[in-house]
Amino acid sequence: MSSLHEMAHAKINLYLHVTGRRDDGYHLLDSLAVFAGAADELRLHQGSGRGGQVGLRIEGTFAPGLQADDCADNLIVRAGALLRAHVGPDVAARLPDVDIVLRKELPVASGIGGGSADAAAALRLLCKVWALDIARAPFMELATRLGADVPVCLDQRAARMEGIGEELTPAPALPPCGMMLVNCGQSVSTPQVFRTRAPVFTPRAILPPQWPTLAEMVRDLAAQRNDLQDAACALCPEITTVLDVLRAAPGCRLARMSGSGATCFALFDSPAVAQAAQGAVRREGWWVWAGDLCRSSGRAVQGIGAVLA
Repeated sequence: MSSLHEMAHAKINLYLHVTGRRDDGYHLLDSLAVFAGAADELRLHQGSGRGGQVGLRIEGTFAPGLQADDCADNLIVRAGALLRAHVGPDVAARLPDVDIVLRKELPVASGIGGGSADAAAALRLLCKVWALDIARAPFMELATRLGADVPVCLDQRAARMEGIGEELTPAPALPPCGMMLVNCGQSVSTPQVFRTRAPVFTPRAILPPQWPTLAEMVRDLAAQRNDLQDAACALCPEITTVLDVLRAAPGCRLARMSGSGATCFALFDSPAVAQAAQGAVRREGWWVWAGDLCRSSGRAVQGIGAVLA
């Protein structure tokens, strides 16, 4: 069987409000998620054995950040185990073993959902090769068990995320624009960010059904915030430096941190304008990417590639 492949695109939180907290300690969120052309890639090869075992090899720019981890605990391998448990032992015993190669080109633990996107891509791949027909609702429930960001990464389309991330509704129609992503090379602990943030909540944002122009989108997004940004900057001051550099970049319309950090994004009038501004942003040790967003069709226009200055 020839190899199958899937792209796992970076998820960007254009804003992120912490709206409350459940009794079990999980925080409730309101966020608008979009997907950039920057991506990891998964390639799957069918093995000769049976039992649905998933082997994993990691390569690429950011592979060293994962090689020290136990692959058995990787979300890709856990996705396979979750699907085997869902179909039951009799069906699982007949599933072909597979080997997955993850080309890791997104920074690790960086607030852009790289691990979640990888897990979602693995779910899509495994359902193809194992010919599993799972209805959407239980499939989304399985994805949520892997992580709160995994459901939105299944479709890789702009969406509003609420609840703990599993409640998805369509995003406003987005205007054409360009995006730049910058990571300073430092990871930030999401649990520590939540512990550090001020214990206040932000109301759910009011969004229009569409943004005809980038100026209108930037105006409305500027009225929102990332409730985790101040805490992340306190833990990793270089995030503040990244934001200052992005805001000073020629053509930048809005700059903000994504997720719990440390990756930050900036919006530009077009992918070409974003790419042209890379030279003003690059710093030693920073990961920089510029290009387009994935549109509602799920198709992505790749940027000119990630750069480690």
